[in-house]
Amino acid sequence: MISTAPCFTAEIRIPVVGRSGRPLELSGSLTMPPDAVGIVIFAHGSGSGRSSPRNAHVATRLNEACLATLLFDLLTPDEAVDSLNVFDVGLLADRLCAAIAAVAAQQPTAPLPIGLFGASTGAAAALVAAAREPRVASVVSRGGRPDLAGAALRHVRAPTLLVVGDRDEDVLALNRRALAELRCEKCLELVPGATHLFEEPGTLDDVATRACDWFCRHLRSGSP
Repeated sequence: MISTAPCFTAEIRIPVVGRSGRPLELSGSLTMPPDAVGIVIFAHGSGSGRSSPRNAHVATRLNEACLATLLFDLLTPDEAVDSLNVFDVGLLADRLCAAIAAVAAQQPTAPLPIGLFGASTGAAAALVAAAREPRVASVVSRGGRPDLAGAALRHVRAPTLLVVGDRDEDVLALNRRALAELRCEKCLELVPGATHLFEEPGTLDDVATRACDWFCRHLRSGSP
């Protein structure tokens, strides 16, 4: 089903706790089709943010497939300059859990089943968050590092799709190892001709199509 109705968009703030224990807020962009059947929260990779053009491209395709999307910065600008924060999967997963709580606590997103879309290190954070959060109904990783989720992989219950470029050999090997650790419904799909950033013509559209199919299949049921 393709949505042709205009989407509602809003800037939102997500309350989190910083390393020092003081309260902080993260900026997010919520896009909501009027006929949304689920919501997908994005977890960007290292060196990126909610303005990632690749994630924005995938998000637009998800919106057309009647899925709401939330793109947000996992770190504040001050936190993002510290590489220890950028690669702290546990911290990033905490932020994703805060976003999950935020969308589950307010209208109009509260009734919607939740999916997570992670790229690079964000994929590991998405899987750690899914292992903690029973409200996560589906996960998709794009060129991700699911291996960085470590022991959490065995506790993920949400159906998980790993999408990797078939020319991204090192990351593909890591994804195969992570796939073997997952105990949920799982699938590893290769995008022909794609390298790590999916810069080759048509490859990012291929990722978006696979993500739409996976989320529409699993989020319509509403539960892992």
